[in-house]
Amino acid sequence: MQRLRSRWQSALFANVKSRLRTLLIAVGALALTGALLNRVWPAAPAATAQRGTLSASPGAGALLGWLGGFRALAADFLWIRMYAGWEQRDLPGTQTLLRAVVAVDPRPLYFWLNGARILAYDLPVWRIDAEGGYDAVPETRRRVIEIEHARLALVQITAARRVQSDTIALWIEQAHIELNKLGDVGAAAASYRRAWEEKGGPYYAARIYAELLKRQGRNAEAYAWLCALYPQLPRDDEAADAPLVLTRIRELERTLRLTPEQAFRPDAPATSGRSL
Repeated sequence: MQRLRSRWQSALFANVKSRLRTLLIAVGALALTGALLNRVWPAAPAATAQRGTLSASPGAGALLGWLGGFRALAADFLWIRMYAGWEQRDLPGTQTLLRAVVAVDPRPLYFWLNGARILAYDLPVWRIDAEGGYDAVPETRRRVIEIEHARLALVQITAARRVQSDTIALWIEQAHIELNKLGDVGAAAASYRRAWEEKGGPYYAARIYAELLKRQGRNAEAYAWLCALYPQLPRDDEAADAPLVLTRIRELERTLRLTPEQAFRPDAPATSGRSL
């Protein structure tokens, strides 16, 4: 009995010791990550902060190799540190840490998407405010800043697609930025279409693609697209919104002045899959 108790106590001690060692290694990894961050990846100016990859930076490969299985933990630590800088509007620090996070652990889509949003929407506001605010900064200068950061966000999204297997959200985010920040309707339309064409792409991406074709004056193309889309839409799926698509088809028929004989016939059976 005494021997069994001793053996149990020895095993318990070994288990606690192992856990303590793991904890100490994790803390050491985070501490080393924070201590070496500024030396390995110094803050870059806004115009160049997204060029290149962190894995190519001097010393980065050795650090990432050392982190090993603690990369996810280190990336979380860097994201928290980035957020603290974000709250202080530390532009160069935020940019540097956004790059560091996805270099340390490129697997979470969350880091890529939210990093792109910060680049496209938050950082230009900080720069404009630093130059005197929206009332003081000329519109031409504001557009230069906004376009610069939108393009940095698109670089981030492009890099994400190289490592992410599910790219639907990335194409949607790219389309949003192209439309809302760059004002490039054609590019946004193409990105929405790419999102729809991915397996499991959202129905709304197909509808928005048609709307952006119309905005470009390409009504005949939008009509052909919606007519091809409608038979593929499940009638019992609210997200597909087949009635809305049919309404838009009828609107385009009036715009294009089609005759009743030329009008779309919605009685075709719904198809499975995506043939567009």
